[in-house]
Amino acid sequence: MLTISPGQRRLRLLRRHHLARETPAGSVAGAAAGMVVLHATDPATVYVSALVRVPEATLGDVSAALYDDRSVVKLIAMRRTMFVAPTAFAPVVHSAAGLAIAARLRRQLVQHLSTLPTEPPIDGDVAAWLADVETATEKAVDERGEALATELAKAEPRLRTAILPTTDKKWDVKQNITSRVLTLMGADGRVVRGRPAGTWLSRQHRWASVRGLWPDGLPDVPEADARAELARRWLRAFGPATVADVQWWTGWTLGVTRTVLAGLDTADVDLDGEPGLVLADDTEPEADVAPVATLLPALDPTPMGWQRRDWFLGPHRDALFDRNGNIGPTVWWGGRVVGGWGMHDGAIRWRLLEDAGAEATAAVEQAAAELEPRLGGASIIPSFRTPLERELAGG
Repeated sequence: MLTISPGQRRLRLLRRHHLARETPAGSVAGAAAGMVVLHATDPATVYVSALVRVPEATLGDVSAALYDDRSVVKLIAMRRTMFVAPTAFAPVVHSAAGLAIAARLRRQLVQHLSTLPTEPPIDGDVAAWLADVETATEKAVDERGEALATELAKAEPRLRTAILPTTDKKWDVKQNITSRVLTLMGADGRVVRGRPAGTWLSRQHRWASVRGLWPDGLPDVPEADARAELARRWLRAFGPATVADVQWWTGWTLGVTRTVLAGLDTADVDLDGEPGLVLADDTEPEADVAPVATLLPALDPTPMGWQRRDWFLGPHRDALFDRNGNIGPTVWWGGRVVGGWGMHDGAIRWRLLEDAGAEATAAVEQAAAELEPRLGGASIIPSFRTPLERELAGG
């Protein structure tokens, strides 16, 4: 059995994730394609993930890719997480992982509307009522091209239907279904997320018609074909890996994961004593590359690409992850994590968590100095804050 060492895995990571000087991405869409998708739970992550992989890109270039030329698009997919995918690849991601999430969101919402009190009350078939609300909402979006949730709720008043509390718990409060319906419609491919309501850091956004991307609606891709293509692309970018890595990243069940992988042409490999797999045509060793320092944002797709991260993370988990497994901003040298960073008043503050040597220290200092002005004076505060990020940001 072929053995692929941690060092070889780190070389693959550098080259394939556009983090080596020799292999930058040429565009925002190219950066997303190289990673399969970019994480987009935090709006800032998309921008910084693209900037560090496309040396010539600006904040405006990322916005243009998202909202003008629409070469990339936001969608809910694996693990009910928000991602940015190349627009041409989005139908595959949607079919492979998004539709199952949409079905689950629909069941939950119908159940709540059927069993909990609402204002106003819903009479008759709740599922049919919800479907009619969605149709009317989609028409309102199509007519406007793009609109805020509040604007859509004015156009379709049933979006303001509220689920009423049934207990005296603090968390049990009256809640309009507006965001739940729009999130469901996004997962179903009937609308897409549009421009932010404020700056590029804003967590509020408009909803846009899919007709601007696909005049006939989001293309259908057979689920089995989509899953196979998603797994193949992931292995190309992140392999070698374990079956557990593939299952975790995709959010599929173990049974589905094994079935999909069984249909691919793969080779078994030894990953430092642990069984793994790689695409059968992807077993040649990577050539050495010059070590490079990189500052990756919170929830960047590289550290979030695997469930088992010891081969690049080392002993730094406690400082760089929150309690729910979300990684904060990280400092990389030569394909492994050596520290973290945060921002205070528009300035990047970083710290190494190990002695990586004078060359690494100088390279990290230069990488921070180059990234900071590209952020336009903004201070990035992740949604999921980690111990080191909090400390560096001053609380």
